[in-house]
Amino acid sequence: MKIFLAAPLFNEAERDFNAKVAANLRKEGFDVWLAQEQPFIKTGSAEEKRSIFNHDIEALKKCDFVLAILDGLDVEAGVAFEMGYAKALGKPIVGLKTDYRTFSNIESINLMLEVPLICLCNNLNEVIVCIRNYKSC
Repeated sequence: MKIFLAAPLFNEAERDFNAKVAANLRKEGFDVWLAQEQPFIKTGSAEEKRSIFNHDIEALKKCDFVLAILDGLDVEAGVAFEMGYAKALGKPIVGLKTDYRTFSNIESINLMLEVPLICLCNNLNEVIVCIRNYKSC
């Protein structure tokens, strides 16, 4: 089963957390695609950016699930985009929010990101159970 790990990757703590999540999922037998393991922007050319974008989109199209890391007061822009694109493709999306801060007094995350989720999990064990128990319509 292929999992697209949609996650912020802009500091060492985020990358370390993402690598830990990916490693644990792989131990469970999942095939994980993680952007930080792919080529990063080196030259900043439009061609390079387009190639990275297209590679990301192709990985989304080929996945069975999207796991979105939703920590923080606001979801990272790239993760939000990937979730929207995955929803448009009809891919099941699982959210992982280990951060206890909330978006508002009535929402853990923005409702436009919460409603498409098949599960909003607080830890990786919950994610694994959600994915293994998911039955498509």
